[in-house]
Amino acid sequence: MPRDEQALPRPGALRRAAAGAWHVPAALLLLLRTPGLWLLALAPAALTAVLLLAGLFLGIYLISGAERWVARVLGPVPDLLGLLTTLALWLGVLGAGLALGLALALLLSAPLLDRLAQRFERLATGALRDEGRGLRWEVGQSLRAGLFFLAAVPLVFVLGLLPLVGPVLGIAWAAYALALQQTDGPLVRRGLDFAARRAWHARWRPESAGFGLAGVLLLAVPFANVLLAPALAIAATRLVLELEHQPRA
Repeated sequence: MPRDEQALPRPGALRRAAAGAWHVPAALLLLLRTPGLWLLALAPAALTAVLLLAGLFLGIYLISGAERWVARVLGPVPDLLGLLTTLALWLGVLGAGLALGLALALLLSAPLLDRLAQRFERLATGALRDEGRGLRWEVGQSLRAGLFFLAAVPLVFVLGLLPLVGPVLGIAWAAYALALQQTDGPLVRRGLDFAARRAWHARWRPESAGFGLAGVLLLAVPFANVLLAPALAIAATRLVLELEHQPRA
């Protein structure tokens, strides 16, 4: 690496996280402004809408049982603490229901989302980088990542049951799992297996965390969350393309 490039100070973690997070709303706006991507985004968006609604209803169904369980564990508590605990519990359980709906939508619409990401990469760079190890290997890697995010949802639900700190921990875990799953397509096309993709996220931890957190927070925004699955496919590709040109040291 040239000496003058080595001398450049690297941005702080907060600024890097904000840069990673920005790709999510930017991808949502880009999707709305690019009619050439709408056809591939339509089916994933419709499936996401149905499954998010189902996940929300599931969370509402489970909330009363969760409240009784927490009340037995904590016993009598001051009114303010009880109110805060109830609000945190609702946030955690309903958030877990939405996360489950999103996880299923991402898994079921994975082929279309991957085609959407490839279409965007061609539009953005003029070519598609593909260093994978064959279709069978790529499908297996994609399925593994999708199942990883789906398996992460029960832990989000369990963390949501913990008083006060539970929802924060659940959001952090969901953000990590979402970032790992959504960058699967472009990283697999660059020849990275599951272990190498985890190492990639460790190397770019602030950007990955910001990207995942933005995706989780957008999950709670009505109407925008319907387009979350296709927007995340584009945002993940944007993130990978940007970091490819960043110095690692």
